[in-house]
Amino acid sequence: MDIAKWLSVVEQMCVREFPREHVRTDIGTDAPGYLIAELKTSGDFYEDGGSEREETEAQFEADRDGLGALLSERWGPADEFSLNSVFERAMDGEDIDEPWRSLSNHVPDVHLWKCESGRWIALGISQWDAELPFQLLAIATEVDPH
Repeated sequence: MDIAKWLSVVEQMCVREFPREHVRTDIGTDAPGYLIAELKTSGDFYEDGGSEREETEAQFEADRDGLGALLSERWGPADEFSLNSVFERAMDGEDIDEPWRSLSNHVPDVHLWKCESGRWIALGISQWDAELPFQLLAIATEVDPH
């Protein structure tokens, strides 16, 4: 997928209905109250994790920032929000709404906007573990992450 397609996906996420049940789609996950699109996924890093991993992470950050620049033209500057505090609060037993609870396990921070429909739109880079793939994620939800 390229940046023009990613932008189209994000724009559709602003208005697409939330499903009544958790479902897997051709580009991600839809659930009651949120949509997650997996815009880009890297390969694994089992063999050569060092420099290849660093280069891949830098490319994913550049892709996020490039798409983020287009979203900022539409909705103003992004709010950069760390999910570390969300993760810590969840680990302390606080009831955290989805999708933020799950995302905080593998996405350290997100860039946030509010689109015209009032939904929160977030871009984040996921990686579950050092040898596992990176994913560029777009998230749409009405749940305030703050």
